[in-house]
Amino acid sequence: MAKVLVVDDDEDVRNLVRHRVQKAGHRVVTAASADEALAVVDARGAPEVVVLDVAMPGMSGLELLDTLRTLDGLAELPAIFLSARVQDGDIAKGESRNAVYLTKPFVASALLGAMEHLLEPPDDQEDAGW
Repeated sequence: MAKVLVVDDDEDVRNLVRHRVQKAGHRVVTAASADEALAVVDARGAPEVVVLDVAMPGMSGLELLDTLRTLDGLAELPAIFLSARVQDGDIAKGESRNAVYLTKPFVASALLGAMEHLLEPPDDQEDAGW
């Protein structure tokens, strides 16, 4: 069970993601803006994964992720972008931050699969052998 922060300015999307992620057994806190998300992290501590909209009023999800990763212990914060922006440049900006980029409307199984992949501990390749 992971602590998940969901940030999206669309209440319906926030509620849908929260519902799906909670149903999968994770703890979820939502925020409607970057400022609210930063306040949540300040008050509640670091999430284990963050799900972000890219296009939000004020600070974008891309900028928010950059800001979150400057905080103590969050340099490698796993992130998933959910966005209606489907241009190659937009997707590249998300992926350049080592984040998963999913387009809206999203498939819940794709979101949960990406989340589980990000939360998996890294394989110990030295001892794994062939």
